Amino acid sequence: MLLKKTALVAGFAALALTALTACSGTGTPAAPSSSAPAPSTSASESSTAPSESSAPAADLELVTPGTLTICSDVPYKPFEYEDASSPSGYTGFDIEVVDAIAQKLGLTLKVVVTNFDALQSGTALAADSCDMAASAMTITDERKKNLDFAEPYYDSLQSLLVKADSGITDLASTAGKRIGVQKGSTGKHYATENAPSDTTLVDFPDDGKMFIALKAGQVQGLLQDHPVNHQHEVDDPTYKVVETYNTNEQYGFAFAKGKRPALLAAVGEQLAALRADGSYDTLYKKYFG
Repeated sequence: MLLKKTALVAGFAALALTALTACSGTGTPAAPSSSAPAPSTSASESSTAPSESSAPAADLELVTPGTLTICSDVPYKPFEYEDASSPSGYTGFDIEVVDAIAQKLGLTLKVVVTNFDALQSGTALAADSCDMAASAMTITDERKKNLDFAEPYYDSLQSLLVKADSGITDLASTAGKRIGVQKGSTGKHYATENAPSDTTLVDFPDDGKMFIALKAGQVQGLLQDHPVNHQHEVDDPTYKVVETYNTNEQYGFAFAKGKRPALLAAVGEQLAALRADGSYDTLYKKYFG
């Protein structure tokens, strides 16, 4: 009887020691390193299998729970334009990149068409019209005063698009002409600084209206982001990019200043994951070759 009681006490002591060890810091398994490379997957796999984010979707303070709502100035092909076959109603490089990020976060994408000036000034985001802006927006020090940006995702040039038979060969030869620019854009800033003094700059709210004005002869050229002008050139060979300008611009996804730090971090994390698994490169080649 005494032997059995002694053995029983010893057993309880062993169990207590085991439990104490399991609760101590030295007994906790090490978490996987966040710097470890993500396993390589195809673009289709990455769009259907969300990866674990640093913040659960419930902690991202979204305008609509379960939905990543983005503001975008549409059309701005090839970055964002209408597509009835897409679940969101829109497609383009920006849209597909953000949709891939949304799916990695387990969210549905919603696109809200918004005037670019309201985006670049920060007013649309401050008013909670959307969670973030994805609209080929160049990161500038001036915009950083009102916006937070994720890491850059695209490098761009500015360029001048004209009718191929216009006789305009460069910005200097637009003297006395009317050149279309987008209000609030870096293209307008470049034109203001570099166009001849007697060139008239005409503001437009978006690329769609600018190009219509060029076709109608209301302006003789468009000065804006090169990928968009190049797309017009590809779609219609009667228009030609005659000059490009290296302005060292980088696009970034924008957020209301200091308002959604968890979402900003999560988007940056998933953008890095898209680069690491090859999904970003697949989309880049699809739109830019």
